[in-house]
Amino acid sequence: MSHRSLLLLGLLISQSQHGYQIHDFIEKNLTYITTMKKATAYSLLDKLSKEQYIDVSIEYDGNRPPRKVYSINKKGTEYFQKLLMQNLASAETATYKNEIGFMFLDHLPKEQTMNLLKKKQSELEEKYKALNKVPNHEEKGINIAFLHKKKMLEAEISFITEIIDKLVLTGVN
Repeated sequence: MSHRSLLLLGLLISQSQHGYQIHDFIEKNLTYITTMKKATAYSLLDKLSKEQYIDVSIEYDGNRPPRKVYSINKKGTEYFQKLLMQNLASAETATYKNEIGFMFLDHLPKEQTMNLLKKKQSELEEKYKALNKVPNHEEKGINIAFLHKKKMLEAEISFITEIIDKLVLTGVN
């Protein structure tokens, strides 16, 4: 959960925002970086507020319903720095749900396995193309996060291609 707190606090470092702004930014710009859902973001914002890492004020705008505006405070900035240092220093190993499927691919006919892997390969290539269309951001850190995602997709595509080639060599057309 600390990576999600890091994300929310990081988004609040540059400016105070209301929940919809935060969610909208994540949904429009960071879908390749995080899978955080709206309910999770709001729940975590409430938790960060209760732990006094962020301040919450109410904003009134004409006839619109009042909305909460979240701002990072000194304690939150210190916590953000701590989470950032931990995150950058950790050597987390990614796990993929698909690895379980690879363990049992011998239980399908090879031709069916080939077709499924080719479908996976095509989907990965489409994600890679979409990721390459994401424009550069002003903050170089965001660009580095997207570069990491691109490299991971390149590795995944390369791996799937290698597995397909190995299956072809074992007699599947």
